[in-house]
Amino acid sequence: MGCFSCFDSKEDEKLNPSHTQQQQQQQTNHHDPLKHPSHLSRMSSGADKLRSRSNGGSKREQPAPNGIHIPGVQIAAQTFTFRELAAATKNFRQDSFIGEGGFGRVYKGRLESTSQTVAVKQLDRNGLQGNREFLVEVLMLSLLHHPNLVNLIGYCADGDQRLLVYEFMPLGSLEDHLHDLPPDKEPLDWNTRMKIAAGAAKGLEYLHDKANPPVIYRDFKSSNILLDEGFHPKLSDFGLAKLGPVGDKSHVSTRVMGTYGYCAPEYAMTGQLTVKSDVYSFGVVFLELITGRKAIDSTQPHGEQNLVTWARPLFNDRRKFSKLADPKLQGRFPMRGLYQALAVASMCIQESAATRPLIGDVVTALSYLANQAYDPKGSGSDDKRNKEDKGGRILKIDEAGGSGRRWDLEGGSEKDDSPRETARMLDRERAVAEAKMWGENLREKRRQSAAPGSFDGSNA
Repeated sequence: MGCFSCFDSKEDEKLNPSHTQQQQQQQTNHHDPLKHPSHLSRMSSGADKLRSRSNGGSKREQPAPNGIHIPGVQIAAQTFTFRELAAATKNFRQDSFIGEGGFGRVYKGRLESTSQTVAVKQLDRNGLQGNREFLVEVLMLSLLHHPNLVNLIGYCADGDQRLLVYEFMPLGSLEDHLHDLPPDKEPLDWNTRMKIAAGAAKGLEYLHDKANPPVIYRDFKSSNILLDEGFHPKLSDFGLAKLGPVGDKSHVSTRVMGTYGYCAPEYAMTGQLTVKSDVYSFGVVFLELITGRKAIDSTQPHGEQNLVTWARPLFNDRRKFSKLADPKLQGRFPMRGLYQALAVASMCIQESAATRPLIGDVVTALSYLANQAYDPKGSGSDDKRNKEDKGGRILKIDEAGGSGRRWDLEGGSEKDDSPRETARMLDRERAVAEAKMWGENLREKRRQSAAPGSFDGSNA
């Protein structure tokens, strides 16, 4: 397939006029979801399930006068007045402006009450995201906590103002460090790229495997991966997140939302959303990290504008693997490490969702790669080091991780360590791994039916 596109609300209107008319009628009846609790009943029921598992037994916080009120759902986030946030951002002055996204403009601020530096996102009333996305973000980030998810400090729902207050991420987004770099900005080195990929994957793993019900992020892209000191990655922008399927359901059906170039093909075509949709998007971002290319780049020659379409044929020819490495790395990367990274990426962007790995298995593989520090000065020239890297063992992980599947990416020959051979090997292991997973899930269901367990919402 040439282009795995997702559609924003404007494109969806063109494709689904009847749906758009129905939505407009709903907007007429329920203009402001924060003032119509009945409009939130479907959201609150799902969020309440998530809350009961993740925050079970925690002390209930009383919402502030300008807080969000949803029956049965605890919003564990601080509330701010618009006046407080205006003061923090110097009345949203231009010199406080740090970026803009689908939600609206983002400003750097300093809270007068605590002197904490924060990022303040102000909803653009004419933007693609609205009150529903604002609510989803507050709910999700109030209930889910992990070192690789951005920390929501609070929000403002003062009058018609909608603002979100986050911890400030000093290094900006991953996109800022990969694309359109100014001449004086150093490109990310190989070790940092693998570290960012592993951390971002851990954030997704928490959403998919630790949250109950699972959370599908739905908008995984380089601009939504923010970087703290030391290039520690955190996922942000949860306005499009959805609670995943539960019970016997294999997917959730929803209107297609997301970002062009990152969207899984089956979701773009059918609206059927699974955790494997996020895995595909992760694969695209991982390819961005490896290649330095954008997911969609209209400045590239015809046939190379879509990153996945350009990269897929190169996976089949080992002699072309080095062409997939970002030229800005200037050859400073381990060749064997590149092969293994490409193997993981190629599995994630499989057209068939069933053949993609679970994110837990991706975490297992990338954690190993991230821990293999590459020193370009360690053994002479880069060419010599890369030649030495062609032999020996690069990756054999026996520790339990993710779904319990083993990524045995050991290979001593040129054939064995290619992404295609790795994919074939993983296919053979998948049947055994999934049978084992089925047994584990059955035992877990039996335990839960005997005595309902509690979800540990810690940062582990």
